[in-house]
Order: sequence, then C-alpha cells, then structure tokens
Amino acid sequence: MIAFQVNDMSCGHCVGAITQAVKGVDPGARIEVDLASHRVQIEPAGADGAALADAIREAGYTPEPVAAGG
Repeated sequence: MIAFQVNDMSCGHCVGAITQAVKGVDPGARIEVDLASHRVQIEPAGADGAALADAIREAGYTPEPVAAGG
C-alpha cells in the first residue's frame, strides 16, 4: 500500500481527477481516498510510488508520501 497526503485535494472533483490520473498509469490499482483527511492510499498493480506521485502531480495536485497506516 502506498499512501500520499494531498492537502490541495478539496472536493469530489479532485477525488475523481486523482483517481483517473492513477488509473491512467496503473489501470489495475485499487484506490482509497479519504477526502476529510486528504489521504490517498493506493494498492498498485504495476506502477511504483514515483510513477503514481508523478501522475497525481500531473493532474495538478501536490502528493506528499506518508507511511501507510501512519
């Protein structure tokens, strides 16, 4: 599980944009988003953390890696 803190994610549109960005680089990934805590957790199917972070960044957000479950 790879987790990111995305403090500039603020609405349902943001959640959709981030989900679509992640699925663009890793279509088989499982994504859990907690909008209230600005946490995105990804169970990758093939992409690594750097590729996932880049995808979120390219969607216009600022992912900060965090320890999963932390």
